[in-house]
Amino acid sequence: MVKAGIIGATGYTGAELVRILSRHPEVELVALTSRSYAGEDMAAVYPALTGYTGLPCADLTPEEVLERVEVVFIALPHGHAVPVAARALEKGVRVIDLGADLRFREAKTYEEWYKVPHGNPELAARAVYGLPEIHRKAIRQARVVANPGCYPTSVILGLAPLLKAGYIDPATIIIDAKSGVSGAGREAKVTSLFVECNENINPYGVAGHRHTPEIEQELSALAGMEVKVSFTPHLLPISRGILSTMYATLARPATEAELRQVYQDFYAGEPFVYLLPPGRWPHTRWVYGSNNCHINLAVDGRTGRVVVASAIDNLTKGASGQAVQNFNLMCGFPETTALAAPGLCP
Repeated sequence: MVKAGIIGATGYTGAELVRILSRHPEVELVALTSRSYAGEDMAAVYPALTGYTGLPCADLTPEEVLERVEVVFIALPHGHAVPVAARALEKGVRVIDLGADLRFREAKTYEEWYKVPHGNPELAARAVYGLPEIHRKAIRQARVVANPGCYPTSVILGLAPLLKAGYIDPATIIIDAKSGVSGAGREAKVTSLFVECNENINPYGVAGHRHTPEIEQELSALAGMEVKVSFTPHLLPISRGILSTMYATLARPATEAELRQVYQDFYAGEPFVYLLPPGRWPHTRWVYGSNNCHINLAVDGRTGRVVVASAIDNLTKGASGQAVQNFNLMCGFPETTALAAPGLCP
């Protein structure tokens, strides 16, 4: 049994981690930290966890957590994970950070977009970007993994086969993405109130969303050249889910059947990525509560473009499920442990 702890356990991603890890046969959760709910049982904060964890939340220092665990999941707002991760590595504790602090190979990119000092560029350069379908080999050997953002996960999985094979012009990529309200976190905000979200959809972070450089970093590595994208996220009046629809001009003529084969070859053997049959476009509901990613594509012969749609659950494959997938790889467990399940339907 691997002793694991979660720093920041009572946010949505922390709670999702507890939900998944509570049924992991190789994990013993020994520390759940929370300042707001210190002393309360996790099942009192999230009653859905009743019967699955009796562990109380505690206002523990990072040092106290690291004394108890072999692996630590950090689910803190940006700007807070770096010192915790650095200390964990000093103590031989493996790290999976669900925030943005370690996702960028260049700390200056993080500082430019997140407007806070990084403090440890060497640690950022050492961290492995935790998208298993792209970086599985490196994740297996990693001591610190930077879990990807939810939007980047859906976008990168959707475009990776085409960029890697050179089928699209990287300068023409447009991304229209939509997320459920849980992507904004559990903190009370006016924009997350029911009466603000219900029967409404709106763009936000236009021409400046913080996930843009993360997307560009990974797409550039796949393409072997600098990639800049137009990325616009939107808020949907749903609890969970991300749907990203991506458009790009074909770099050379290709049939839809040819491109479908590219995807089938690229994701052959992947346990969580599914190319849907022609005409069956991804729905967020189909991946709800699962670690799965559903993808489909079409070639628009009239415009010479390809259209790709990708759906994930923002809290599972977009956050905590992917974190557990990375944990399994780092610890040598079957990758699907505690994760192999279809989405909830209806």
